[in-house]
Amino acid sequence: MRFPSPGSTAPGSALPAARPAPGTASAAGGLLLVLSLAVPAAAAAAQDWPQWRGTQRTGVAEGFEAPSPLPEEMRRRFSVTVGLGYAAPVLVGDRVFQYARLDDDEVLWALDAETGETEWRTAWPVAFEMWPAARSAGPGPKSTPTFAEGRLFAHGMDGAVTAFDAESGGVLWRFPGTGVLPRYNTAMSPLVLGDRVVLHVGGHDDGALTAFDAATGEPQWAWEGDGPAYGSPMAFDLGGVRQVVVFTQNHFVGVDAGTGALLWQRPFTTPGDITSQTPLLHGDLVVQSGRGKGVIAFRVVPAGGGWTTREVWKVDGQEISLEMASPVAAGNLLFGLSHRNRGQYFALDLDTGAIRWKSDPRQARHASLTLADGLLFSLEAEGELLVLEPSHAEFRVLRRYRVSHTRTWAAPAFSGNRLFIKDEDQLTLWTME
Repeated sequence: MRFPSPGSTAPGSALPAARPAPGTASAAGGLLLVLSLAVPAAAAAAQDWPQWRGTQRTGVAEGFEAPSPLPEEMRRRFSVTVGLGYAAPVLVGDRVFQYARLDDDEVLWALDAETGETEWRTAWPVAFEMWPAARSAGPGPKSTPTFAEGRLFAHGMDGAVTAFDAESGGVLWRFPGTGVLPRYNTAMSPLVLGDRVVLHVGGHDDGALTAFDAATGEPQWAWEGDGPAYGSPMAFDLGGVRQVVVFTQNHFVGVDAGTGALLWQRPFTTPGDITSQTPLLHGDLVVQSGRGKGVIAFRVVPAGGGWTTREVWKVDGQEISLEMASPVAAGNLLFGLSHRNRGQYFALDLDTGAIRWKSDPRQARHASLTLADGLLFSLEAEGELLVLEPSHAEFRVLRRYRVSHTRTWAAPAFSGNRLFIKDEDQLTLWTME
């Protein structure tokens, strides 16, 4: 794959051919910054939600405190129209960042996390052709930005990778994409490892898992063995080696985080090529799942001067099948929503693969699961939030809250007693009091 050069720009300067979003004033006729405030971006802390699925990318909220007893209703503190898409909110300090689409522009918002007031907004035009099979999912963006060291990294629907200054919204650098896209457009959320940001760029039959220099955007390494899928990469320490583990178009792979060298791969495809799960690590077990593939746990071990994988247990795909919802671990249990039987929650023993329970059918089409303060929260696709007991024995609903009357496909962000929930076009702050 041939890489275009990243477009390095000074903070606050314009991208080529950018134009104003509705209601904004232009900066140098290009990329827009409005209501920019000189408020330092905080370092990620326990109560921050700096990236996809939280601080560790595992769907575990480290700084959330649920009241006891749970309230009958949650309190809505603000609701702000931000645009389309199902990128998840990102919370850092007293700011919440939201990536969305307004008309022909992709927009990155910085909002006051208490009031919802705009602190800055950066917008730029993004044109792309959607594959007909993906139209029902909307024009995105689907990728959640990642905050690290005062920067925000976003993956656009046109395949671009952009680094923003989190204090001002200014563009630091931009990789414009390769001109080739995945069939269902981009959905992978950036992984930051020290001074590098890792993404699978490119598209169907032509992609490269790539580490960019976080400060400059220069590619540091690239593995070109497969096109991208739609799940997000993870960093696991396996056999004493830091590895980037991710689903690709046709495989599940581990590459050396320092060099990008392929260490191991397993053939992996799903019906319709919609692989979109985030891998999990339980002890030394890598847990893989996907539509029609069940759930499999394996170890990555040295063998013959290289690496191989050894399966430990497997749950058949006719029993449990995760289409788009990534599971979450609580102790030695794995909780998730199978698309079988029109949506069926389940609990698996992570040590043995034994199914502990399955709920009644017809629960939900899709859900984002989060473990927070010893409770399991499930934001279902049609605007209902369930609070579940993470039980070994049964499916038990403690509370149900109506949080939207439109689609809630984005994962929520948790902090303190707050939940930031993005629905079809609005970002809402709810509190549990």
